[in-house]
Amino acid sequence: MPRVRKSTGRRRKHKRIIKEARGYYGTKSRHFQQAKVALTRAGQFAWRDRRARKRDMRRLWITRITAACRMRGTRYSLFMNGLKNAGILLNRKMLSQVAIEDPAAFDALVEQAVAASTATPAKAD
Repeated sequence: MPRVRKSTGRRRKHKRIIKEARGYYGTKSRHFQQAKVALTRAGQFAWRDRRARKRDMRRLWITRITAACRMRGTRYSLFMNGLKNAGILLNRKMLSQVAIEDPAAFDALVEQAVAASTATPAKAD
């Protein structure tokens, strides 16, 4: 049996890593070892920040809904509780879009929520 030195496999692996690191600064895009470390860290940050983005977006939607509620003389917590009591199942993303794009519809939602929150007490889960 001839001796195998793994040159083609190793070269293919190195080329793949270097290609993935294209656009990175300095040696991170040219040297295999630095590129491998940079790609690992980039993957960790990407994984973490995909989850952080979801949190950030929810915070933004809640802030928008809060501002829209205050403009109409109610509070966010009363509004959300009223929607729940009224049986209106809209998520925060859609509520924030409605507040921005269709203020008249949001006014109607606020009226329904305020009426439902004063009419019936909050249900225990």
